[in-house]
Amino acid sequence: MTDSQNVLLPVVLCGGSGTRLWPLSRETYPKQFLALTGARTMLQDTALRLNGLSHIAVAKEPVLVCNAEHRFLAASQLQEAGIRGARILLEPAGRNTAPALTLAALQAVSEGGDPVLLAMPADHVIANLQAFHTAIEKAFAIACGGAMVTFGIVADKPETGYGYIECGDALHGGGAHHIASFAEKPDLARAQTYLDSGNYLWNSGLFMVRTSVWLKAIESCRPDILAACRTAMVGAQKDIDFVRPEPSAFSACPSDSIDYAVMERLPARPELGIPACVVPLQAGWSDLGAWDALWQVREQDARGNAQVGDTIQHGCSNTLLLSSSRLVAGVGLDNIVVVETADAILVADKRQTQDVKHVVSKLREEGHLLTQTHRKTHRPWGWYDSIDSGDRFQVKHIVVNPGARLSLQMHHHRAEHWIVVQGTAEVTNGEKTFLLGENESTYIPLGHVHRLTNPGKVPLEIIEVQSGSYLGEDDIVRFEDNYGRVNENHAPAT
Repeated sequence: MTDSQNVLLPVVLCGGSGTRLWPLSRETYPKQFLALTGARTMLQDTALRLNGLSHIAVAKEPVLVCNAEHRFLAASQLQEAGIRGARILLEPAGRNTAPALTLAALQAVSEGGDPVLLAMPADHVIANLQAFHTAIEKAFAIACGGAMVTFGIVADKPETGYGYIECGDALHGGGAHHIASFAEKPDLARAQTYLDSGNYLWNSGLFMVRTSVWLKAIESCRPDILAACRTAMVGAQKDIDFVRPEPSAFSACPSDSIDYAVMERLPARPELGIPACVVPLQAGWSDLGAWDALWQVREQDARGNAQVGDTIQHGCSNTLLLSSSRLVAGVGLDNIVVVETADAILVADKRQTQDVKHVVSKLREEGHLLTQTHRKTHRPWGWYDSIDSGDRFQVKHIVVNPGARLSLQMHHHRAEHWIVVQGTAEVTNGEKTFLLGENESTYIPLGHVHRLTNPGKVPLEIIEVQSGSYLGEDDIVRFEDNYGRVNENHAPAT
């Protein structure tokens, strides 16, 4: 990282589970990793959002803070987007945005710089990049002067799902305001009052602040958070492309948001000398908090229908139809959301999509795994799709990326049959290593050490049939692994 004072460092906050976008968003594959609005995922769009910013020097390598369970997914998506060298900080447990930004600030200090940090949640939509860049340039000048800046979305309706920011005096030069106060999510009547006043903005969750200013603010407002994060980063370990804060220290850190921990306290703490400011933003922003928000940002037909994937409709209006794997047909629907995945279907009134989180909570209480994983599961070497399963068998469609390999492993309770569908497989089976081509197969007896490698230049596809007394994903002993998972407990079986 350059040690110039006037550089902008993107900090992508990639936590969150996106429960209100179930069944597409799951714990192991939340909404920030989904391509909901175009060809790129939301994480990729966020990481590329500052491309083309012309008047500010932007650090070439962003910092990304994400859950340790999502590390390979995040790394592969950044690489697919052409982003190399990003520092990926792995949270062993979610502690909200204030500790996440503090980790990023400490990482920046360890590299010898004092950049201006731009904290961007990875699950937001910005439709108008030019307007966004203009707001960034205004905020950068203010942040370079020692202020902490947030971005307030210009409200166009009485929204009850967002917090609000009351604008105070305009800053010299225009385009921004001191913050007079913050307001919690209002009821409809109060939201209408805020809208009518013209003096309130939606709280976007985007923040800009110089590294040293943030550390001063968090030390003054929440010294317990800073102390825990410092201890965690002192004990951090580097692992391939990742930085792992010391787990026990970070897990002991209090959970709090940037808003509550610091931003809302600054107006009452003038002795700190850190002004709290807001830049209005009109850039087609959405946090995609629920399915109705996705409906709003997707292209719609003349009757207000948005269709994603293999869908067809007749006589529908104001409806969202989304298909992941099968044809979804809608007839005569009004104000309805239909979302299909390979293992679950959601049908909801579009006006009540915020309540999807209650369905997720109930599924968790009943022990359903559908809140955690998709049938299709991504791994650092590729992915697998659990096609079928029964009492003593499981069938998977496995795809291994070119040049990738699974760990050298052994199972105590199951045997496996591998059939090559496409590509070439290099198989280690006990003492032997050999190649298999299309339509060839092998049998891995229970207890045999084995490994699957793709030595070719095209994806390797196999069908795996598991059989045995126990088929759980934790039945694995790893001896070697390209991805640092040898010592992990309860590691996925493939």
